[in-house]
Amino acid sequence: MIKVGDTLPSATLMEYSEVEGGGCSLGPNPVDVSQAAAGKTIALFAVPGAFTPTCSAKHVPGYVEQADAFKAAGVDEIWCLSVNDAFVMGAWARDQKTDGKVRMLADGDAAFAKATGLTLDLTGRGLGLRSNRYSMLVKDGKVAALNIEGPGKFEVSDAGTLLAQAKG
Repeated sequence: MIKVGDTLPSATLMEYSEVEGGGCSLGPNPVDVSQAAAGKTIALFAVPGAFTPTCSAKHVPGYVEQADAFKAAGVDEIWCLSVNDAFVMGAWARDQKTDGKVRMLADGDAAFAKATGLTLDLTGRGLGLRSNRYSMLVKDGKVAALNIEGPGKFEVSDAGTLLAQAKG
């Protein structure tokens, strides 16, 4: 399992773009984790699924609301990861009004979740293999802080906790 001091695993996530620009075409675009994190401070949080109750009501809104505070604390980007496809993450981004605040990144085949060792098996609940709920502060591709939630919990991966770590 990934821990503080480790480098993020090499993986490609997908991001849905609705507007062409900055070298991105419409539709899903690959995001190389190593390249995208290089030289940046990233507030990364992962959720079990898009449009799920806790994720939509509490997790994502907290990061959207605190986006300016994260920037003021030296965070370059906020990433939300979920084991969903890029089209679902794009729809969820529209629903949550994350544009310009939180990058909604799809880990469609759970490659990133598996590589970090932070998977959650929800097969018996009809959801398959997902990502555990967690947050991490990443500096130049290395994990500087890691907050992993216990089963069914939402206590340490919230925006307030990670923001305090970013300020610290």
